[in-house]
Amino acid sequence: MALYARIHARMAAGEGYYTAALAEHRASGYPTRPFVTIRLPTLAWAQGLLGVDGVRWLALALVAASITALLRHGALAASPAERIIAAALLAAGGGAALVRVAGYDHDFIAGVLLSLALLAWRRDRWWPALVAAAAALAVRELAAPFVALWLAFALLQRRRGEALGLAALLAVFAIGTGLHAAAVSAGQLPGDLASQGWDARAGYAVPLAGLTQLTGLRHLPPMLAAALAVLPLVGWAGLGGRTGLFAAAWFAGLATMMALFARPANSYWAELALPAYAIGLAFAPRALADLLARLAARSSMQS
Repeated sequence: MALYARIHARMAAGEGYYTAALAEHRASGYPTRPFVTIRLPTLAWAQGLLGVDGVRWLALALVAASITALLRHGALAASPAERIIAAALLAAGGGAALVRVAGYDHDFIAGVLLSLALLAWRRDRWWPALVAAAAALAVRELAAPFVALWLAFALLQRRRGEALGLAALLAVFAIGTGLHAAAVSAGQLPGDLASQGWDARAGYAVPLAGLTQLTGLRHLPPMLAAALAVLPLVGWAGLGGRTGLFAAAWFAGLATMMALFARPANSYWAELALPAYAIGLAFAPRALADLLARLAARSSMQS
């Protein structure tokens, strides 16, 4: 966050994004190779337009929009009590925007936007979710698997217009990424550091560590914290319907991506799941009760 604050300060003094970013990466001992080590410029440009505090207030507005979408989601198979608890959990997680450095945090901002995209989707009105996903993709390239998964759902459900919109978004993203790569390459120097790479295969301890460190779970005993970190996934899977199935697939896929590719230092990638992931806790009691009931019924049939 200090690195991004320094980049913002240099841009406020009149430097261009790529000049400032590459110079600060070198000065701080951060790699500039490959090009993805330099964040996309979108959030830095937003900071220049709105200010860092303006970005935080925008994030809070997006959280409020997510809460509204959650409460008005007619197809969400949740009781009124579950919705209220889920809204409270969403507000608590989104409240991280009150921390000043949140305005510099690409993964947090992208996670808020993806949460809105998840909760704003409607079968007959999907374009607001597409706008939110596009904004997330513009902030953090790691949002691409979310869009790719959504495209797979649209194709399987034969939703042609939705699939075309998502394919167009990925095509525009590919072009934007190419332009970003060219801009970074133009400013690289022969002595610039290179990243260690992202093939650590450190296992699911990485996403679990990320979830516990980024939430209040870090104050609990490790075994209890790990169990509570997994419960939201159970809740989303038990919710069912398109939203529940998509959410479970996205969160499990993100955890697997982290387990395979992230280094332990990249545990902050878990922010891409927040704050929406945590609200699965509201659905977990019913999911566990249904699971136990099914096991009991199967046991009685076998006996």
